[in-house]
Amino acid sequence: MTEHTLILGGASSGKSAYAERLALALCPRPAYIATAQAWDDEMRQRVAKHIQRRGPAWTTIEEPLALEDALRAAARNHRLVLVDCLSLWLTNLMLQTPAGDAQLIERFDALAGLLGELGGQVLFVSNEVGLGIVPENALARRFRDLAGALHQTMAASCPRVLFVAAGLALALKGRPAGSTPEDLSRG
Repeated sequence: MTEHTLILGGASSGKSAYAERLALALCPRPAYIATAQAWDDEMRQRVAKHIQRRGPAWTTIEEPLALEDALRAAARNHRLVLVDCLSLWLTNLMLQTPAGDAQLIERFDALAGLLGELGGQVLFVSNEVGLGIVPENALARRFRDLAGALHQTMAASCPRVLFVAAGLALALKGRPAGSTPEDLSRG
């Protein structure tokens, strides 16, 4: 059975680095779908740091909006695809498309529905934003609520869900990552 995995965590929790280590332990030549967009120098530096950390084993695909299409294409050529990150994809959809909440939820359902069609394994990384205070403005509250809906949809569709804090993963659903020798022995 293909084990798609949702990896959640707060900002700078170590979730991306954890997901990258797990991906390389499971597959020597994974694909990486980056949803981030480098709008300023600081973000360009962050992107460059991530690319350098990943190294040459990765095939990187930059796709801020058409995630479903990029995932379908990447899965045809790679046994494992890491998507980083769903919350940035949601941000892009909210700010760059005229989609309302119902249309965004349809996109979440379409992404989750796609998982059954893919032959390989997908690791999804996303920022958990529902653990803090209630945001003071309507856009931030809308984002928090939609991110929660996205995470719940993906968690229902993924056999494994992990929460990362301080670089350590806690299994919320499914067997813990690394519980079999082949999971992390090659990392």
